[in-house]
Amino acid sequence: MSQAAHPAPRSLAEALRARDDASLAALLRSRPDLITPVPTDLTQLATRAGTRASVLRALERLDRFALQTAEALAVAPDPASYDTLLALMAGDAGDKRIAAALPHALAGLREQALVWGDDERLRLVRTARELLAPSPQHPSPTGLGPSVQEATSGMSPGRIQEIVTAAGLASTHDSVSAVTALTALFSDRRKMAELLAGAPEAAREVLARLVWGPPYGQVTAEPAAHLRWLLDRGLLLPTAPGTVVLPREVALHLREGRAHRAPEPLPPAVEPAATHGRQVVDATAAGQAYTALATIEELLKDWDEGGPAVLRAGGLSVRDLKRTAVALDVSEPVAAFWVELAYAAGLIASDDEADERYAATPAYDEWLERPSAERWAQLAEAWLAATRTPGLVGGRDAKDRTLAALGPGLDRSAAPEVRHRVLTLLAGLPAGAAPDTESVLARLRWERPLRGPQQRNGEEDLRSRLARWTLSEAEALGITGRGALSAQGRALLGAPAAGAGSRAASGTPGTSGSATETGPGDKLPVHHHHHPATAPAPLSPAEQAVATAAAARLLAPLLPEPLDHVLLQADLTAVAPGPLQRPLADLLGVLADVESKGGATVYRFTPDSVRRALDAGRTAGDLHAFLAEHSRTPVPQPLAYLIDDVARKHGHLRVGAASAYVRCDDDALLNEILADRRAAGLRLRRLAPTVLAAPCDPATLLEGLRAMGFAPAAESAEGDVLITRAHAHRTPPRTAPEPVPDGPPPPDATLLAAAIRAIRAGDLAATAPRKTAGAGVPLPGGELPRTSSAETLATMQAAVLTGGSLWIGYVNAEGTASQRVIAPVKVEGGFVTAYDHTADEVRTYPLHRITGVAELAED
Repeated sequence: MSQAAHPAPRSLAEALRARDDASLAALLRSRPDLITPVPTDLTQLATRAGTRASVLRALERLDRFALQTAEALAVAPDPASYDTLLALMAGDAGDKRIAAALPHALAGLREQALVWGDDERLRLVRTARELLAPSPQHPSPTGLGPSVQEATSGMSPGRIQEIVTAAGLASTHDSVSAVTALTALFSDRRKMAELLAGAPEAAREVLARLVWGPPYGQVTAEPAAHLRWLLDRGLLLPTAPGTVVLPREVALHLREGRAHRAPEPLPPAVEPAATHGRQVVDATAAGQAYTALATIEELLKDWDEGGPAVLRAGGLSVRDLKRTAVALDVSEPVAAFWVELAYAAGLIASDDEADERYAATPAYDEWLERPSAERWAQLAEAWLAATRTPGLVGGRDAKDRTLAALGPGLDRSAAPEVRHRVLTLLAGLPAGAAPDTESVLARLRWERPLRGPQQRNGEEDLRSRLARWTLSEAEALGITGRGALSAQGRALLGAPAAGAGSRAASGTPGTSGSATETGPGDKLPVHHHHHPATAPAPLSPAEQAVATAAAARLLAPLLPEPLDHVLLQADLTAVAPGPLQRPLADLLGVLADVESKGGATVYRFTPDSVRRALDAGRTAGDLHAFLAEHSRTPVPQPLAYLIDDVARKHGHLRVGAASAYVRCDDDALLNEILADRRAAGLRLRRLAPTVLAAPCDPATLLEGLRAMGFAPAAESAEGDVLITRAHAHRTPPRTAPEPVPDGPPPPDATLLAAAIRAIRAGDLAATAPRKTAGAGVPLPGGELPRTSSAETLATMQAAVLTGGSLWIGYVNAEGTASQRVIAPVKVEGGFVTAYDHTADEVRTYPLHRITGVAELAED
C-alpha cells in the first residue's frame, strides 16, 4: 500500500503524475465526469477532481464503509498516518474485520482521487474534507464536534490558562502551548481516566448524553455545579452564549478511540424469505410473461382507433388512467406501469395532430408479428434500461403538481442502476430463493448511503422506493416468479446459470467470494471490499442484445402454443382453452364480447356483437363457415339462429344524409319506428311511404335506431351498403424514449486509452524543462514561447539535423492556442512535418501558426 517507491507527493497533481496508465484508467472509469471534456494535462485533471460537484458525485457513489473511512479522515489530523486512521476506525480494542477491510476501502478512495499521499501522510481532498468535517451548520455523521484547537480559537488567553490549571496541568506562557498541552491531556487515555475518576456522577451523565452526538448542549448563565466542573476543566467548551460543545478529543476518549458508533466493514447479506423449486419459479414467471403480453395487446387494442387525449402539460388525465385501469381490470398504479412500459418499448406515442391523442406506433404492428418470447424480451429489455418511473404516477413534483402517466417529470436517472442491482442481488441467491425485501433494502442502503434524499416525513429514500417497485414490476413482467429470479431473468442480466458462481454474485458488486455469508462459526475470510471502481459495468448494447436473445430462447418453450380452435357452447358462449392464433383471436374479438379471462377466455355472442361483425363486411355465410372451421364442438343451434336472425334484419333499413334519412321497403316497419316514443329525440318525419328524414347526422341516427333494437345499415350516396371496418389509428414512425443518463456514461477502453495519451502528452508539454528564452529570461510555465519567424525557422532546421525535440506554441484555425512537444522531421514550403509527442503521431504544421519555439533542457 505504501508509495515509498516515489518521493512523497506535495499535491494531488503530483500524486496523479506518479500513477501508471492502468491506475489513471481506473480513476477515469469510476469518475467519468473528469474526462468530459478531456483535461489538457494532469494539473487540470487534479483541479477538476477537487471541484465540489465532482467530489460530491464521487462521495455519493461510495459504499457505507468507504464513506465511514472518508469521514474518519475528515476528523483526523491533516495529514494523518494509516495507523491513526486504523485507530479511529477500529478503536482502542481493535476490530479484525475492520483491519481486514480498511486497506481495500482506502485503496478505493485513493483510486478515485479522494485521498492521496503515502501511508504516513494520508490527505483527504480539501473539498471532501470541507463536505465531511463537522461544523455547527453541518454536523458530521460521526457525531463528533470541533477539536480543542478549533473550539478555543476565540477564547481569551486568561480563560485558557484557567482551564489548563483546573485540569491539573502546569500553566504556560502562551495560548498555543496551553491548547497543545490540553489536547495532549485529552488524548492520553490514562491521564483522562484519572481526571474523569473525580467527576461528579451528574457530570458523567452529561458526557454520556453528548458522546455519540450531537455534541452541542445548552447551559444557563449560572450553570449547575456538575456543569461548572466540566466547563472549568475544558471537558465542555463554550461556542456561543448559552451553548457548549464536547471537544472531539474528549469524545474520542469516551468512545475508546472510535470515530463511528457502528462501523460497517461488511455489507449486510441478502436473506432468502422463501425457497421454491426451479420449475415452479420458471413456470410461474412464464405465466406472468404471457399475461404481460396479453395485457399490452389488450391496452393497444383498446387504443387502436386512437387513444386518450394528451393533456396540455403532457400525459394522461386521471380520468383516462382510471378508464384504462377498468378496461384492463387492474388497479390504477398497475395500469400506469403497463402504459409506461408500452411507451418505453416504443409501442405507443403521441400522434402530434391538432387534437393530440395517444395511439399505437407502426412499431406495434411489427411487434405483433414477432414470436411471443421475442415480444416479451423486447418489453423486458426496455424496462431494464428505462429511466421513466411509473411508481411516481399520482405523486407530486417539486412545484406540487400531480405527476401524470406518460407525462413529464417521471424520469429518474438512478432507476436502471437500481433495477440492475436488485436483480443481480437476486441472482446471487440460491436458485428458487425469493429474497427478504428488507434485507435487499438494507444492502442497497449500505452500498449507496448518500444517494437520494434520505427519509423525510417518514417517506423512504428514492433508491429504496425504486427497489420496491423493481421487485413488484419484475414479478408482473415475468422476470421473477414467486419472488425468485427466473431462468429467463437470469439470462437477461447476462448472469451465469443458476448454481454457477451464485455465491460470488451475492457478495459485493464486482468482487468474487465476498465475505457476506459468514456464519458465527466460520473463519473470517479476507474481505474483498466493494468500491464503485470495481462494480460490474452494465452490459454494452451488443452484449445486452445477446443476453436478451438468450432470455427469449429460454422462455419460448415455457409459453403456451397458440390454439386454432375454441369450444362453442349452447349458452351462446365460446371457451378458448388457451391463447389463440392471431387471425382467430382478431375475428372472434369482433364477433363476440370477452366475458371473462384467466387460464381460459370466455367469449359471449350477442345481437350487438354479431351485428358488429356484419358491419365489418362479413356475411352470415362467412360467420357460419368460420365457426364451423374453428370449433371443436358442433355449432349450437341457438348461435346459428342468432346469426341468421341478425343478418336477416341487417341492412333492411338504410340510413343516408338528408341531414339523414331512413328508407325501407316495408312501410309497416317505418310506421312502427314513428310510433315508438324512444324515436322522439330523433325528430323523424315521413318524406314518402318508404322514406323517413331526420335533422341529425347519419351516425347519430344509426346509433339511435340501434339503441331501439333495430339493425340499420349505413349506405353511400349511390345507395350501396357502407362497410364500416374498424379503422386502426397509428402515429407517424416514432423511436422509443431515450433514457436520461445518470451523469456521463462510463468511457470504453478506446476512449480511455486516447484520453490518457492526450492527458500525458499535454502534461509533458506543460511540464517539460525548457531552456531560457532568447532574452535569457525563463518562460513562465503557462505562457506560449514567442520567437520571430526567422528564429523559429532556424531552430526548426537545426532540430531536423540534430534529431532534437522542441517545445512550440501553436494557434489552430479556430484561434485556440496550445503548447506541444515536437521532433521536427523536415521543414519546407512554409510547413514543418514533425513527430508530435503530444498527439503521439506525425503531423504537419504551417509555420505561420507557430507563435514561437524553445529548446528542451538536456535532461
